[in-house]
Amino acid sequence: MTMDFGVWGILPRSITGLVGILAAPLIHGSAFHLLSNTFPLIMLLIAVFYFYDEIATEVFFWIYLATGFWVWVVARQAYHIGSSGLVYGLAAFLFFSGIFRRDVRSTAVALVIAFIHGGMVQGLVPGDSSISWESHLLGSAAGIFCSFYFRKEPHVILKEKLFTADEGYQGHVSSTFDGYSFSKQEYTYCYKPLDSKAAKIYFDIMSNKEL
Repeated sequence: MTMDFGVWGILPRSITGLVGILAAPLIHGSAFHLLSNTFPLIMLLIAVFYFYDEIATEVFFWIYLATGFWVWVVARQAYHIGSSGLVYGLAAFLFFSGIFRRDVRSTAVALVIAFIHGGMVQGLVPGDSSISWESHLLGSAAGIFCSFYFRKEPHVILKEKLFTADEGYQGHVSSTFDGYSFSKQEYTYCYKPLDSKAAKIYFDIMSNKEL
């Protein structure tokens, strides 16, 4: 006897269908369905965690939960299964984050994966009744929302690696700096990343340029 795991998918506007918000991306109708989603999902996750490491986990769960909930609210009455909504969400996040942040690399990665996955644009509109185009469309909407909401969060490629005395790691040194010169006096100090303006001033000082 074979168990039909499809009943654990999202069944819109039903109490039992709420379970599918968490379970549906883990359930697939066939081995081909699973494999067709697995490759782009892995590639997209690698790209998101590489380019946006500080927010990647939060973005993943927002897209995961928002896509499932929106499908439960507005999709047609049918069991919706598979991780393709998550694939569309992550691809949309990368693409639109690239646009909002003017990051060509992020946009290019999303386009390449969309090309490899094939038919992603076509999957956003009604067609084959066995395909949950609602998951694709709403997953994309969740990705776009996250890309806009997190547009000002740190980008791993652009993060500053410089530090200045303020907060963070505490240590002791045998000198102080009054803005112009060092004097001998032991004190405790901390570190935090410099913002871009402070970084420029730092480089100007180190290069003996006029401020």
